[in-house]
Amino acid sequence: MEQYANWNYPTPIRFGAGRISELVETIKLVGMENPLFVTDKGLANLPITQNALDLMESGGFGRAVFFDVDVNPNDINLSAGVDMFLQGKHDGVIAFGGGSALDLGKLIAFQARQSRPIWDFEDIGDYWTRANQSAIAPIIAIPTTAGTGSEVGRAGVLTNSQTHVKKIIFHPKILPQVVICDPELSVGMPQIISVGTGMDAFIHSLEAYSSPFYHPMSQGIALEGMRLVKENLSKVYANPNDIEARSHMMAAAAMGAVAFQKGLGAMHALSHSVGALYNTPHGMTNAIVMPYVLRFNREAIEQRIENLAAYLDIKGGFDGFYKYIMQMRSDFEVPEKLRSLGVDNLRIDELAQMAVNDPSAGGNPVELSFDAAKALFEETI
Repeated sequence: MEQYANWNYPTPIRFGAGRISELVETIKLVGMENPLFVTDKGLANLPITQNALDLMESGGFGRAVFFDVDVNPNDINLSAGVDMFLQGKHDGVIAFGGGSALDLGKLIAFQARQSRPIWDFEDIGDYWTRANQSAIAPIIAIPTTAGTGSEVGRAGVLTNSQTHVKKIIFHPKILPQVVICDPELSVGMPQIISVGTGMDAFIHSLEAYSSPFYHPMSQGIALEGMRLVKENLSKVYANPNDIEARSHMMAAAAMGAVAFQKGLGAMHALSHSVGALYNTPHGMTNAIVMPYVLRFNREAIEQRIENLAAYLDIKGGFDGFYKYIMQMRSDFEVPEKLRSLGVDNLRIDELAQMAVNDPSAGGNPVELSFDAAKALFEETI
């Protein structure tokens, strides 16, 4: 079956190899006349980026580009992006790249014409209603990795440069108006990025599936998302040019982000804390902490994981699934401990408190207390 389709869940998605060619048509569709192209430093000069900018320019939309995006974007990046957006009198954002570029691009479009500071829109209660909805600029999202699924998300993650705490900024209109999912854009990514983002996609679905909250639709999407990763990440690892496998991985990434409307958990709570303090890559950080949190949650999720293992054709129930996770990490050369990413044990108490306070912790099937978080960090570092 050819991986080429138009979807409208949760937003219009143009999915398929080569669909970046529809960029100009898409810009016109959403009504932009002077878009700002947002990407990250690593992508800025690559051929896939220059091709997208060439398409914009050929359509009469210029080639204004902002690329001051860190691995874990912060409010300094956001302020610089907003300044460029306003100075250039832009009327929309094309967010192009991995999760960092997509998140920051969405937040630039959201924040540029707001009168309140970005932290007033943290994902707490009804804080999102504080925003001037009519001031939010349209967004086109174009992922180049298969991991975060930010292209179908209504939020962006932003690190506070003063407190070094990651915050989730939410508003329904942060959801892009149109998404272009072209798996050809992910072919040139370094293998470590393909692995880290692919593991992140799997973990999004795993944590959503394990969350105790009631959301049957997300539950089903999470199951199929994990199956796609299980069957295709190894193919991408073995052959980075396998477009069919890349397509399935890009679909799985979007599915994971849709699924975690049901909730995330301690894997992300720990990873957000580590990323904020040590600037580690998010997907790989998640991959390292995954088995430790899985063991921590075992009592609450054992039966659910047994059902998952059966669906994924993994024998041995929970133990078989855990063995599969460990083998997957080994096959993809995921480090065993966070110290491999430069994390030390000097700030464990701070990390533990940050993890407990992280919104993702609320979706964990076992309560993440300070002592539990500290013990997990002592294991993972």
